[in-house]
Amino acid sequence: MSKFSGIKVLVVEDESFVALMIEDMLEDLGCQIVASLARLKEACDIASTAELDVAVLDINLGGERSFPVAHILQERGVPFMFSTGYGKNGVPAELSDAPVLSKPFSGKELEETLALTLGGPQRR
Repeated sequence: MSKFSGIKVLVVEDESFVALMIEDMLEDLGCQIVASLARLKEACDIASTAELDVAVLDINLGGERSFPVAHILQERGVPFMFSTGYGKNGVPAELSDAPVLSKPFSGKELEETLALTLGGPQRR
């Protein structure tokens, strides 16, 4: 049984192949995918109402930024990480405490960043 078993995750990613890869990696860790969404409005709706333990947010969603989702999660006290090719430089100051997982990444890097996001020790 994984330390991530049963963790409820929201995935916000607009590239379907990348979303499927992230979902597979998370499921391999024992996580439960609550929703996997590609559009900002739907992501905001789910982030506002769903029972979540953590979220993985791509920054660029078809030209829109996912920062409104991050703000909703922040207000609800739900931890989140950014999954992006922009690196830390793409994150605004008010969200700079969120871990950033730089694309492309491995399953091990996702696991480490997930542990960091949830406040647990990273395994190296």
